[in-house]
Amino acid sequence: QEERLRKIVKYCYEKVPIYKRKFKRAGITPDDIRTLDDLEKIPFTEKEDLRKAYPYGMLAADLSDVLELHASSGTTGHPTTCAYTKSDLNVWAKVMARIYASAGTRKGDIVQNAYGYGLFTGGLGFHYGALEIGATVLPIAAGETERQLSLAKEYGTTILACTPSYAAYLGRYAREKMGINLAKKLKWKSGLFGAEAWSEELRERIEELLGLEAFDIYGLSEVIGPGVSVECSEHDGLHIHEDYFLPEIIDPKTGERVKERETGELVLTTLTREATPVLRFRTGDTTLLKMDECSCGRTLLRMGRVFGRADDMLKVRGVKFWPKTVEHALLRVNGASENYEISIQRPEELDIMNLRLEPSKELFESVGGDLSKLQTLAKEVEEQVKSIVGVKANIELVPYGTLPRFMGK
Repeated sequence: QEERLRKIVKYCYEKVPIYKRKFKRAGITPDDIRTLDDLEKIPFTEKEDLRKAYPYGMLAADLSDVLELHASSGTTGHPTTCAYTKSDLNVWAKVMARIYASAGTRKGDIVQNAYGYGLFTGGLGFHYGALEIGATVLPIAAGETERQLSLAKEYGTTILACTPSYAAYLGRYAREKMGINLAKKLKWKSGLFGAEAWSEELRERIEELLGLEAFDIYGLSEVIGPGVSVECSEHDGLHIHEDYFLPEIIDPKTGERVKERETGELVLTTLTREATPVLRFRTGDTTLLKMDECSCGRTLLRMGRVFGRADDMLKVRGVKFWPKTVEHALLRVNGASENYEISIQRPEELDIMNLRLEPSKELFESVGGDLSKLQTLAKEVEEQVKSIVGVKANIELVPYGTLPRFMGK
């Protein structure tokens, strides 16, 4: 790590003007960064730095050496550029092969890649990793749900890769629209789910609906795409590929490092990235680090499951929380589906949290669609949200099937 850190710091200083300016303002040179402890001397890289540098301001390699370009969605501002040299693509394939291996993927497996292909890095990242490990890949991308299910059966796919919300949707669609229990009909043994924060309760539902073992994966376009970390079979945190991505956890307010297992913002440094390297990039994702040895035998440290993005955090009457926490609460109630919508209103001085929720299809049909008969469900959800999240929510039950479903991220 230290050898690669010294090399990448010097490389960024010489190749990316923004880093030379940051170092000069901080009064340091690359020679000041010798050990991992020296990392704290380097100023953070913010998402805004990448936006201002769009399209090629963060490019460290010659454009002629760039083989692939991706761009973030730009939903919270200008898009950011993610470029890859041949070496970067090789690294991406290698870390993604590790992702697959952690979920038990081997040569002979058939991967159903239902992540979106295109500027979003999910689809191609999972594609390259499948090829690297020697598995067969079905590049079906997101959407076309009935075709997803028919091809899964016809081709005998064994590994599913998609967002967790789409995995749950596949299971529900098969059971409710087609009368099929996927756990009995398909050969899926493992699922690799990421690109969204999701709860342990949703994992349990996905595993029950699909009959597979669900693995959480983590990555972000600014660093590599998917491939930064993955759960092992112990499901006690996600192993970070720290020979390529150097992690830190900081207090988001002070920028100071926090102690092991303390929650904070994840900061990542790319140790080998050639095209668009980043030093101490503030991901905006909230998690913690676990340094103790994992019983799976891997020596890579682990990060906890991501609680949420800092810019996704909600605040109601002084209480801060992530949507995933609400999901955690409502899915503990029998009869509540995983389809919900949160809205916050501020008509005057006080915040009001509204939670629109679909009951499960079975419960909805058992009362003939009469939601007035399900007030006990609404009351139980309200009590769970108040207990776990710490805020009162106005619960509105809506007919099953009325809230939007999402095929992609």
